[in-house]
Amino acid sequence: MNRARRSTDWGFPRWRGYGSSREAAQVRLCDRHGCNDPGNCPAPKSPNSPDRWYFCQKHAAEYNAGWDYFAGLDAEEAARREAQERSDFSGFKESAHYGWAGSGDGSRSRDELRALEALGLDPDADFDAVRKAWRSRAKEVHPDVRPNDEEAAKAFQTYQVAYEVLRAAEERREWRG
Repeated sequence: MNRARRSTDWGFPRWRGYGSSREAAQVRLCDRHGCNDPGNCPAPKSPNSPDRWYFCQKHAAEYNAGWDYFAGLDAEEAARREAQERSDFSGFKESAHYGWAGSGDGSRSRDELRALEALGLDPDADFDAVRKAWRSRAKEVHPDVRPNDEEAAKAFQTYQVAYEVLRAAEERREWRG
């Protein structure tokens, strides 16, 4: 007759290592051919499909860089889906105006960056620098200073539009509580 042995496992993890069971751990490998890293980043195989690829972090970044949400859709369907996405998530745009982060770290829009480039300023320029650059450049090409000069007129309009874009952005960033 076998005698019962005393167990050293009292259920408290201090007396055994975490994950010390003898079963093999399930590890899913990256779905990219030839990669032996763990595939823990799911990626959709096609839009609106429940099927997923499982990539390592490096291959998931490569896959997402080439992902086109609107692939295979005609222009009308793509526009409809884009409008639906914008209406569903437009509440998140509201927080953009508070400007918790400083400029140069994604807090400026593409239009603002183009306007700063037109004025010859860095992406992290403050509004005082914008105002000074706009005044100095507008004085050089103003239609009163250089009459009948088409290039100067175009440059003046460019500076004017750039200043308006940046002024409107600055007003949105200011909180008037």
